[in-house]
Amino acid sequence: MMRQHHAHLSTIDFPLRMPGGVQIGTRTAIVRLVDGSLLVHSPGPADEATFVEIDASGPVRHIVAPNLFHHFSVKDWSRRYPDAAVHAPPDFESKVQGLSFETLGDEAPAAWANEMDQIAVPGAPRMNEVVFCHRASRTLLLTDLCFNMRQSDSFVTRVFMSLMGGYGHFGPSRLARAMMKDKAAVKAAVERILELDFDRVTVTHGEILESGGREALRAAFSGIG
Repeated sequence: MMRQHHAHLSTIDFPLRMPGGVQIGTRTAIVRLVDGSLLVHSPGPADEATFVEIDASGPVRHIVAPNLFHHFSVKDWSRRYPDAAVHAPPDFESKVQGLSFETLGDEAPAAWANEMDQIAVPGAPRMNEVVFCHRASRTLLLTDLCFNMRQSDSFVTRVFMSLMGGYGHFGPSRLARAMMKDKAAVKAAVERILELDFDRVTVTHGEILESGGREALRAAFSGIG
């Protein structure tokens, strides 16, 4: 079910189980652009009922894979919305073959350049995350750059995520940190992100920060780089 945060921003939460029974969930953000079309950020494993709900909200024109780990459902969404443009980071073809896409970078496409900012985060090539900021709702859209898993009913999940340094707080997990081969480059990108106008922060794994996002992001990366 879609959860509305702003007239032009909604999210949908999906269950996601990793090997070993770890339940981290995943989140898709839906941005309504000023022309009434929809941009889907980090498409999740939607069922028919979810697609029907989205269809009632407007035509899907853009499908965004914001990093190299959130690729599993992109083909399903592209088949559902064949007229939608797919946008993905460099090297996405190594994850999903046979799918045409427009490469994401620091420069936002004309379709949303007046509504959303985007910053590619270098220094972690296995992730290649691109961060977005929806201006109207003052929302930063993160993917795996930070987790915010505050609670879980699953003992296995609590233990695993605690070991990974991604449980009970907002910030990068140990896995994300390990992928940061050039921490100075990552930190420089985060400093650029902190210059954007946002308060809310959505993450794909964990709870949404409805306020205080800039301060939380600054603190999370204070010891990196």
